[in-house]
Amino acid sequence: MNPVLISVLTMIILSLARLNVILALLIAAIVGGFVGGLGINETMTILIEGMGGNAETALSYILLGALAVAIQQTGLVQILSNKLAKLVKGKKSIFILLVAAFSSLSQNLIPVHIAFIPVLIPPLLSLFNKLNIDRRAIATALTFGLKAPYVAIPAGFGLIFHGIIRDEMAANGMEVSLGQIASVLWIPALGMFIGLLVAVFVTYQRPRGYNTDFVNQEVAATQEEIEWEIKHYFALSAMLLALVIQLVYGSLPLGALLGLLLMVVSGNIRWTKLTDSINSGIEMMGFIAFVMLIASGYADVIRATEGVDTIVEGVSGMIGGSQLLGAILMLAVGLVVTMGIGTSFGTIPIVATIYVPLAQSLNFSPLATIVLIGTAAALGDAGSPASDTTLGVTAGLDADGEHEHIWDTCVPTFLHFDTFLILFAVVAVLVL
Repeated sequence: MNPVLISVLTMIILSLARLNVILALLIAAIVGGFVGGLGINETMTILIEGMGGNAETALSYILLGALAVAIQQTGLVQILSNKLAKLVKGKKSIFILLVAAFSSLSQNLIPVHIAFIPVLIPPLLSLFNKLNIDRRAIATALTFGLKAPYVAIPAGFGLIFHGIIRDEMAANGMEVSLGQIASVLWIPALGMFIGLLVAVFVTYQRPRGYNTDFVNQEVAATQEEIEWEIKHYFALSAMLLALVIQLVYGSLPLGALLGLLLMVVSGNIRWTKLTDSINSGIEMMGFIAFVMLIASGYADVIRATEGVDTIVEGVSGMIGGSQLLGAILMLAVGLVVTMGIGTSFGTIPIVATIYVPLAQSLNFSPLATIVLIGTAAALGDAGSPASDTTLGVTAGLDADGEHEHIWDTCVPTFLHFDTFLILFAVVAVLVL
């Protein structure tokens, strides 16, 4: 009756049954708190107080949604869509890989994470439909780009990710350098690349049609040629301003706000229509913002139950002296924890607390321990219903109501990435 395990299983089962993710998280939190002996009142108090942990992220998504709507209305992304259509000329597999490559830039070279999705993806939906692309392939491509670069490359978000691993391993008694982390985390990232190729060229190669009757014409890519105008320069400047402000001041909400103001000053958003843009941004990104708020509170409830410690004790008793069994069970524990919390960065402190002493008891090398911690952290971000990565992907692909969060995003990304992450990590651990 471990509260963490029961809570996470509750969330997964309810999500797979197509219950709204917000309700699934709330019910799972209550179940976990009840089983963990917290009581209903204490559980709800922890949940609500913990929601502030993702407040900045939630505000960022709302403002970015408003900025995305404004940029879309200028036709800037439609111009890009038309050029891409001519470039790919029906070669949909190449196009999907281009999406993955573009997405990869968002983690290291231009560290905006999911901020580009509401700007770029909705206007491309009609192009996806024209090419008969299975959007599950696009979901895997976007998720690959949002994860693999920061796992493997120590720049941008990758530098933050590697730095957290280094600091948390040191805090638990194992000193490693950033160079050591970068020298091995490319291995699980390579597994993700293999998973991407399987998804694009095997699993989702067959054409898939979508109902285009309900396409939102404000965000659908037009088939007409649009001439470049002065408003497109301002729209591009607003995007760059949001990026620069984020990089200089470390505040995505501030960057999105100033980008919006530039759109107003330039006349791309009329003062009387500003409320409409904000409302459209809330409509586009409000759901993901609320999920991130509740996910933060849910993570606090999970920690408060202290069920993770019980899992560690149980795993320690099962492992014996087998490194193979130890690696598999440790990754299984990491999968449960990160699937529940849904963020790779936020779960590293929890995972490191579990893994470092277990790894030392099994005589795993520091490099092997790095792989275990880095892979376990990435597992939840790839397939969790509460992950900002999967939620961001769904927010873009479901702009016309034709893409389902669990079965079209979470299940495909879980199958193609988590499977290969675990496989490559286990092999790497045994070799290292």
